[in-house]
Amino acid sequence: MADPSSFASPACCLTRHLHLRCRADFGARALRGTAALTARAERDALRCLVLDTRDVQVFKVTVNGQDAQFAFGEKHSFKGTPLEITFPNELRRGQEAIVEISFESSPQSSALQWFTPEQTSGKKHPFLFSQCQAIHCRAIFPCQDTPAVKLTYYAEISVPKELVALMSANRDGEAPDPEDSTHKIYRFSQNVPVPCYLFALVVGALESRKIGPRTLVWAEKELVDKSAYEFSEAEAMLKTAEDLAGPYVWGQYDLLVLPPSFPYGGMENPCLTFVTPTLLAGDRSLSNVIAHEISHSWTGNLVTNKTWEHFWLNEGHTVYLERRIGGRLFGEQFRHFQALGGWRELQNTINTLGDKNPVTNLIINLDEVDPDVAYSSVPYEKGFALLFYLEQLLGGPDVFIGFLKAYVQKFAYKSIVTEDWKNFLYSYFKDKVDILDKVDWNSWFHAPGMPPVKPTYDMTLSNACVALSQRWVQAKESDLGSFSSADLKEMSSHQLIEFLALLLLEAPLPLSHVQRMQEVYDFNAINNSEIRFRWLRLCIRSKWEAAIPLALKMATDQGRMKFTRPLFRDLYSFDKSRDLAVKTFLEHRASMHPVTSMLVGKDLKQDQ
Repeated sequence: MADPSSFASPACCLTRHLHLRCRADFGARALRGTAALTARAERDALRCLVLDTRDVQVFKVTVNGQDAQFAFGEKHSFKGTPLEITFPNELRRGQEAIVEISFESSPQSSALQWFTPEQTSGKKHPFLFSQCQAIHCRAIFPCQDTPAVKLTYYAEISVPKELVALMSANRDGEAPDPEDSTHKIYRFSQNVPVPCYLFALVVGALESRKIGPRTLVWAEKELVDKSAYEFSEAEAMLKTAEDLAGPYVWGQYDLLVLPPSFPYGGMENPCLTFVTPTLLAGDRSLSNVIAHEISHSWTGNLVTNKTWEHFWLNEGHTVYLERRIGGRLFGEQFRHFQALGGWRELQNTINTLGDKNPVTNLIINLDEVDPDVAYSSVPYEKGFALLFYLEQLLGGPDVFIGFLKAYVQKFAYKSIVTEDWKNFLYSYFKDKVDILDKVDWNSWFHAPGMPPVKPTYDMTLSNACVALSQRWVQAKESDLGSFSSADLKEMSSHQLIEFLALLLLEAPLPLSHVQRMQEVYDFNAINNSEIRFRWLRLCIRSKWEAAIPLALKMATDQGRMKFTRPLFRDLYSFDKSRDLAVKTFLEHRASMHPVTSMLVGKDLKQDQ
């Protein structure tokens, strides 16, 4: 099946290895160098190779050292431009050739964010990071930018010698750059085949702390100790994940804390998970994101969705594993509490997107749809709900983890679609086919809105959140005196997040209620990003004008799209803050991450 998000034709020719040599030019905001792809013909008499590119310049192409002709096709709004390379001699099936491309990325590359020294914590040195998922690797260098194709890579990156380069690979030494005494070259090796979206590079004034036998935490000096404390559970989570899913094959597992504009909570780049600094709550309470990225080392990075239409295979299984890790470390009731929180997150997303919206299907159609625009919590939480429902149907957690481990073993190093997963589910549970046949597969996979069935959840840890949120929903003006700070005394930060999330599923509270809530709970003083985000949304929805500057500040001080997009959307919906929201966005647009800026621009009807 073809990938609607790529121009590549892996059925004709497959890229199997990349040797990248490039230099980070902070002055020109460009990566420039050569990408040598080892390509194998998958059919006879092969004369050409089509690669994905987006805003990339190509200067020269050679095939096995001979000059080759190349031409760009027609530019597509989000897929970019196909690059067609004609081989000097045709290849027969199984024959390999080395296709070397001299390229330069654009300063506007959607994959890269370049920072001036002033935009960093240390204020002294520039910074660069990449984010290739879903289809942005093509905006760095020409490649078969589809998750159907996996390749190994070796890279040599020249950077200013006062900076450190890291990649989604194992570190393989560093040396002075023989061509430029102000630079040094860092070398990297990734010997496990990976899809292009897992290619990653960061360059900055980074320091590291060792927090486990296979784990360093990397960050700017200002954040490195705080980060080491926050993520100290990484090794316990890795060991638990290995017990649940099988051996960890990637060697190193490092963590990198990025500048606040990083658009995601985390990105599962192999050997080097990227995370947002909004996880630094000070009490390790947001470490489930680390469990999630660790879990991707099996589901996503080892077993990969073949196209982004089957993204739920990556994310549903990863959320399932993440919550299994949480259950092992913090108890089964906690796993159920997180699972129910996920169901409510799904309700919230479907309320926002609309329950007839085709992007709320588990398997989506991406013909002429930008994967960044389709992205939501649906593949994560609808995917998880299906697996949690199947766990309950098929005999419980111990039985179902057997399936998950076998699934990873069966499809490791491959890219698959939902049909492959379902066929394997049926063969693994061949004695329970009658149960599986009762599942409404068509609705789960192809119907929009909430799932056809709701799993069963242990309510022990949720009850307090439900009870308190209902007290506020039902309170009349005369009842407001009955609330006090003692209401929260027994509640964990996870429960506070859930309490606020429940209120966001209700009609907006009267303004007097949120003002009283601030008086007794002082939520404005809380810096935990997940609590603060939901609290500020609650205030804006209740039209509390005093919250406008606080919400704008949170929307712009960091750029995690989970927070920035809903805050901007709520501010845009409130007549008193709409104009200010647009003005603030336009002021900050130039320093925002390119994907965040594009999506917030759409949300605020400012797309160029």
